[in-house]
Amino acid sequence: MATDPFLTYALVLVVGFVAGTVSGIVGTGATIILLPILVLTFGPREAVPIMAVVALMSNFAKITSWWKEIDWRACSAYALGGVPAAALGARTLLVLPERAVDVALGLFFLVMVPGRHWLAARKITLGYGGMALAGAVIGFLTGIVVSTGPLSVPAFAAHGLVKGAFIATEAAGSLALYISKAATFQQFGALPLDIVAKGLISGSSVMAGTYTARLIVDRLSVATFQRLLDVVMAVSGLALLWAAIR
Repeated sequence: MATDPFLTYALVLVVGFVAGTVSGIVGTGATIILLPILVLTFGPREAVPIMAVVALMSNFAKITSWWKEIDWRACSAYALGGVPAAALGARTLLVLPERAVDVALGLFFLVMVPGRHWLAARKITLGYGGMALAGAVIGFLTGIVVSTGPLSVPAFAAHGLVKGAFIATEAAGSLALYISKAATFQQFGALPLDIVAKGLISGSSVMAGTYTARLIVDRLSVATFQRLLDVVMAVSGLALLWAAIR
């Protein structure tokens, strides 16, 4: 990892742009791709609140890209259960050892590779009550493991949303969770101005990639989406486990 500040931030910006592009195409992946770089650069304790700021910016970009296609009822149901759960999860994170955070992140992403296929194979359909329950579970996990995009993807897909409507609605629901999480970090002093600045710098490249992805999202096949999502989760999970044991 580069020690020069310029090279360090240049790397973060390049990876952030790639992460934003992938996230804008498949609906998730920005946090999964960028998080290992932030962990190795700033450490897991700083990387988590930095990524909370980045996630806010990433989801805002996806919402504005597909604003007219958002399913606000599904978003509201998801947020109803997810917002308080995300705050509880964030408070739990602040008392965990740093190594435990790394291990939890890595294992979570690896487990979700087969887990996502298990959900999809059974074609589970979620109504508004199911979305609220999913929001509560995913919200708590989001507070602890930074991103649950790989889990929220099948949750919103199970509600019947596709392409632009899926991307924007999932982003709007996730935005509510991340606002709750960021507010909890701020309340307990884990979001000082230097962390916010690092998040804004990192998030700017993610937003640029997300807006770029808007140009190609309609051309992506379902099969390509599935393969890309699996690769992103597996590589990032292994990278975080390596960071924990090195």
